[in-house]
Amino acid sequence: MTDALVIGAGPAGLMAADALAQAGRRVTVAEAMPSPARKFLMAGKSGLNLTKDEPFDSFLAAYGSAAPHLRPVLKQFGPDEVQDWARGLGQDLFTGSSGRVFPTAMKASPLLRAWMARLGDLGVTLNRRWRWTGWNGKAVTFATPDGRQSLTPQVTVLACGGASWARLGSDGAWTQWVDGTAPFQPSNAALSLPWTTHMQPHFGQPLKAVEWRAGALTSRGEAVIAARGLEGGGLYPLTPALRQGASLTLDLLPDITTETLAKRLPKNPKKARLAHWLKNTLRLPPAKTALLFEMTGGAQHPMQDWPNLVKNLPLHNATLRPIDEAISTAGGLRFDALDAQLMLKSRPGTFAAGEMLDWEAPTGGYRLTACFATGLWAGGHAARYSASSCQENSGG
Repeated sequence: MTDALVIGAGPAGLMAADALAQAGRRVTVAEAMPSPARKFLMAGKSGLNLTKDEPFDSFLAAYGSAAPHLRPVLKQFGPDEVQDWARGLGQDLFTGSSGRVFPTAMKASPLLRAWMARLGDLGVTLNRRWRWTGWNGKAVTFATPDGRQSLTPQVTVLACGGASWARLGSDGAWTQWVDGTAPFQPSNAALSLPWTTHMQPHFGQPLKAVEWRAGALTSRGEAVIAARGLEGGGLYPLTPALRQGASLTLDLLPDITTETLAKRLPKNPKKARLAHWLKNTLRLPPAKTALLFEMTGGAQHPMQDWPNLVKNLPLHNATLRPIDEAISTAGGLRFDALDAQLMLKSRPGTFAAGEMLDWEAPTGGYRLTACFATGLWAGGHAARYSASSCQENSGG
């Protein structure tokens, strides 16, 4: 017998299951993959960035247009609460110089093992390889290794993820059964660039101490020159502007003004060479110099233009990588299709959480925090909805 059903065993779904079980509900989690939280584990391979330790208003601003919808959710379970929760599962934490918070173990697996053990102690059932196939009246249907199955819970929490990294379980297939969705688009995405052979020796080299600009957005942070383009945390915050077609420019020396660079120009224009000025006067690393010549086609530029090239280098023909390669997605279930409790207006008793909702945020702990927070919010409200339904049915 299942009181509450959670579809999806990622961070949002597990948090919803935790809230429901803590409220005394009998919870079943249905997961399409052979094991839970695969994307969560993948994120932890390079260091599990749980949250960001910064003032609440600054933290909230990272969610852009979705911030008003997420404010009460993150007020309930924000950066401080995430840290307390992780410590409650036996994880020691540390905060880096940028404010990013990590488990001392760095990996996601110790945290996930402790979490799954607690859920097991609470009586949560995990059904693996149960792929959701929609509804049949009030019943929720699944394709499973044992054939077609259906459940009729009192409440359901959908935590089906976005539409990137489909091989880890987030394929966006759920949109065919849920009304009120916005099209998925890549978020926190790398860039494709058609390099010439001139760039091959620099593949794998980082571009550090730079500033990226696209539209009204700017970002200070590094990226790596990869065989297919550029990738890295410095670029990812610009994805919203790049989706709208904004051009991308790069400041190779953001801490030096254009006027200062102009004062460092060679005194003898006849003997001046751009390559010599970049290497010997500005001391640019080879990767930065190579990128400048790649983007300018190696053409000769008047000496007075050199400072502007360094400060405003256009990255021609840069395009976002395909959505399935993006770290996350924008789009999904719109907030106007939900009430304040994250319940679907079109289907009372069904709630939604996590990356399937129409919000996006940069890397740095924002995404995980919002997944935890919306899962807890949806699970808590689903538990209260279930309790009130039981009272009504019993005539209380």
